[in-house]
Amino acid sequence: MRPVKSLSFRGGDILMFKRIDHVAIHVADLDRSVHFYERHFGFKHYFQHAAGSGAQIAYLKLGDTVLELTHHSDGAMSGFHFCLETDDFDKTVVDLQRDGVRLIRAPHDTAAREPRENGWRRVVFAGPDGEQIELRG
Repeated sequence: MRPVKSLSFRGGDILMFKRIDHVAIHVADLDRSVHFYERHFGFKHYFQHAAGSGAQIAYLKLGDTVLELTHHSDGAMSGFHFCLETDDFDKTVVDLQRDGVRLIRAPHDTAAREPRENGWRRVVFAGPDGEQIELRG
C-alpha cells in the first residue's frame, strides 16, 4: 500500500499520512464489548492497558483494521476519535500547529501495541466539529 499525499490548506506543504491507524469508541462495559466484537464480527483482542487517566483501553484487530475500545469506570468518557499514522511525526505536528489546527493533547510517549511501534509518540488535535484526530508515529 502506498502512502497518500494530502496538501495542507495553509502553507502548501505536503503532509504524509500512511493510513488510518485505528478508530476508537467509548464503551460502558469493556469486557462485554470485547466479547461482542470478537463473537459477532471476528475481531481478535490483542493488547490492553490502563491509560494515565485511569481509562482501560482494549485493542482489537480485524485484518489490518484496529478498533480501540475505551472505558472509564466513572463514565466520564464520551465521544469519538480516529488516528492517523504519519511518516514524520515531529514535522507533521509542527506543520499542523503552524496551520492553526487546535492542539488538544501535546505530543507524548505511547505504549507499543506491537514491536514496530516501539519508540512511537502520539498527539491529539481537534477537528472542526469537536472530533479528536490522533496522530501516531
